[in-house]
Amino acid sequence: MAKRQNFSDQFKAKVALGAMRCNKAVQEIAAKKKQLHPNGLSTWKQRAIYCMADGF
Repeated sequence: MAKRQNFSDQFKAKVALGAMRCNKAVQEIAAKKKQLHPNGLSTWKQRAIYCMADGF
């Protein structure tokens, strides 16, 4: 069985912000990164949007 990957918080933030800027689908972005699953990227993007409100 494959070992589960751990990504740093900085990497997650960078990818999530890139996904929000881009007009491409989450599946396309995840396919380019090759290490990511679209569900994980969607979760990172949702968390980034949710936590963004705390900054204001």
